[in-house]
Amino acid sequence: MTSRFLPPKEFVASPEALDRAHSLDESLAYTRWLATGYYENFHVVTFLLPRRLHQDFFNVYAFCRWADDLGDELGDPNESLRLLAWWRAELDALYAGRATHPVFVALGPTIERHHLPIEPFADLIHAFVQDQTVTRYRDVDELVGYCRYSANPVGRLVLYLCGYSDPERQRLSDSTCTALQLANFWQDVIVDLEKDRVYLPLDVLARHGYTLEELSARRFTPAFRGAMREVVGRARGLFHEGLPLARMVDRRLSIDLELFSRGGLKVLDKIERQGYDVLSRRPYITKAERVRLLVATLARAAFQRAA
Repeated sequence: MTSRFLPPKEFVASPEALDRAHSLDESLAYTRWLATGYYENFHVVTFLLPRRLHQDFFNVYAFCRWADDLGDELGDPNESLRLLAWWRAELDALYAGRATHPVFVALGPTIERHHLPIEPFADLIHAFVQDQTVTRYRDVDELVGYCRYSANPVGRLVLYLCGYSDPERQRLSDSTCTALQLANFWQDVIVDLEKDRVYLPLDVLARHGYTLEELSARRFTPAFRGAMREVVGRARGLFHEGLPLARMVDRRLSIDLELFSRGGLKVLDKIERQGYDVLSRRPYITKAERVRLLVATLARAAFQRAA
């Protein structure tokens, strides 16, 4: 594997990779590899989106993947903070016309083509910096404020790439993205706890009479069930608030958006069906269920188009 095809953790440990100049063609190949060859996350998205947008999505994804890995994969918060500051400096260099890192070399034409502002990228970095220093949230408003940096910028970038920049679509996208982030938190309570992160708002836990000590002991009680029921309901409401966005965009993007929302709602349904006990078993969507969601969404789109 050459230096240009190193994943983030190995890349930043390689002086050769960091010092090397990267051509545009090499950089585009690198972001494409990250999206489809190394992490293998983009199969459904690229199937639904127009081919002309594939590379742009790869480039934006590569930025997000790098920021995520710098924040979560190094095992050292101080090193993560140092490298996230470097990543932010590289972002500023890109917008000043001095891109050198392959992700930013690839991202440059995408930013020009779609008039992407710096704020969504900077907000994502802010979220990963916050992850290094904040591990508890006092209330739902504080948690939703975190989602404004960690989740909502992704939806806004998708809208920009697809030609939408108006406030109303962005508002609906924010609701959907915050809901997706919350659903992920409620699905991964134990995964996050192992990283010493608790996203269940402390005031919700206190209101239901559940303590952090009980959570650390993974003790499932009626109080925990009540707290989970409350936060799942909050996420469900945000999903329904954002669903109208799917009727306000291009048909292909509409299918993608509805898939994400229906998938998130499915996770919430599974949490509810297992009695809100996410401490002994992580709810997840099976491959067969994903296929059924896709078929149902495609059928719904076809029916609406015919109507």
